[in-house]
Amino acid sequence: MRWRFTSGVVAVLLVGLVSGSAQGEPTGQDALRLDLDRILAAPALNGAHFGLVVRKAAGGEVLYSRGATSRLNPASNGKLLSSAAALETLGADHRFTTEVLTGARTAGGVLLGDLHLRGTGDPTLREADLASLADQLVRAGIKTVTGRVVADDTWFDSVRLGTGWAWDDEPYYYSAEISALTLAPNPDFDAGTVLVQAQPDAVGKPAQIRLSPATSVVTIDNRTVSAAPGTPSSLSVQREHGGSRIVVSGTVAAPDEDYSTVGDPTAYTADVFLKALAAKGINVIRKDVGRGPVPAGAKTVATHSSMTLAELIVPFMKLSNNMHAEALVKAMGRKEKNQGTWAAGIEVMSQKLAGLGMPANAYRMVDGSGLSRMDLITTEQLGDLLVSAQSRPWFPAWYESLPIAGKPDRMVGGTLRNRMKGTPAEGNVHAKTGSLTSVTGLSGYVTAANGEKLVFASVMNNYLTAKPSGIEDAIAVRLANYRGASDRSVPIPAPRSAGAPSPHSDLECTWTRTC
Repeated sequence: MRWRFTSGVVAVLLVGLVSGSAQGEPTGQDALRLDLDRILAAPALNGAHFGLVVRKAAGGEVLYSRGATSRLNPASNGKLLSSAAALETLGADHRFTTEVLTGARTAGGVLLGDLHLRGTGDPTLREADLASLADQLVRAGIKTVTGRVVADDTWFDSVRLGTGWAWDDEPYYYSAEISALTLAPNPDFDAGTVLVQAQPDAVGKPAQIRLSPATSVVTIDNRTVSAAPGTPSSLSVQREHGGSRIVVSGTVAAPDEDYSTVGDPTAYTADVFLKALAAKGINVIRKDVGRGPVPAGAKTVATHSSMTLAELIVPFMKLSNNMHAEALVKAMGRKEKNQGTWAAGIEVMSQKLAGLGMPANAYRMVDGSGLSRMDLITTEQLGDLLVSAQSRPWFPAWYESLPIAGKPDRMVGGTLRNRMKGTPAEGNVHAKTGSLTSVTGLSGYVTAANGEKLVFASVMNNYLTAKPSGIEDAIAVRLANYRGASDRSVPIPAPRSAGAPSPHSDLECTWTRTC
């Protein structure tokens, strides 16, 4: 047995294992245990903590368990909990709604009062949807609004960031602020962010900066320098901690772009809606956006419904979207306890998961995404969830929402699209990834070589190397090779994983736009 380290990523290569003919060689489950023990003996895991459990999907029989009762930080494996609980609580057909209401009367195309824009947490709302709301107002005959646009985000509370989230993650799109009224700038539905686009000007001059969608709720501090074509670009987009100023710096030699969070998603959404009204020819007399609950008796004049939850969990799980998880947690709290808070949502999540084999007091989740360092769970509990979920009517949609190893389409392969290619795990493993600095996880389903469906849950914490994805891949490939009672120890080729590591290689690859 030897270990090969390639491009800073641990890749496992088991060689010299007995081919199957030696007398006394372990067979069946013993052979599987031997190989998994050898994989987990990788130097990268020296001093680390890890848990691995492998079970038969039908019946739940344990085939392998090591460190499975140790509580570990799950990172985005925590999304297995929030997605399952959301499907159980809200239902696969759940849709978020965004409405425009008014308590004022209309006379001759003039609305004599305010327009109220109310959200219920839709993390997939886009600029085109706001334009559609404006179109509905045009069809209703509204040409002028004497009042103003008033944003109502009271479906959720005003706590924008999760417990235990790092302050220095605030500028990055994977740590956006949560609101019941928020906006996504792209088809990945990265709610609470804006796309910052840089176009080079004359050499030596600042680049031209454009926001998509256009908004005035953030201030751009342009420190960029345009460079000659062929010069390496170094665009940096950083929103200042706790503020609305976005510092854009670096060399720009070709069109480039990056995302920034916004400090006030509610104001951002209302501002873009105000611009959509103007683009449709509706004149709002007062340009200052208000804030507050919709008054009693107001009537709906325009509405937008999101995709169903069964559809939403595809970009949510494939791309490991943190903001989707948190919107769903607060939506669960609002539905069951009339409180759109993390506390209420987490309580509901715990209650629902208890019915899926996870006793409420045996683990800790303080958010829905796994972004918090306070989250703790065991691989045994993840295995319980994966086995139990199979009995639920929403399971087929949930299963298909998991990233699929080696499938290049982002909405199929997701965070596993570049992993395990050319192995029996390709197109076979359906599993949720999880990545933070010194935290990685891979938990899901694999069909073994004997046709039997297996469940596995693997979480690793506190390693000091680059993310040991190769160890996870080797585990999954070995399970794909499992042949039940006739199994023998087999060589496991190094899985072809993602390319050279980036400076943020400890994070989910979708968070760093590398997959």
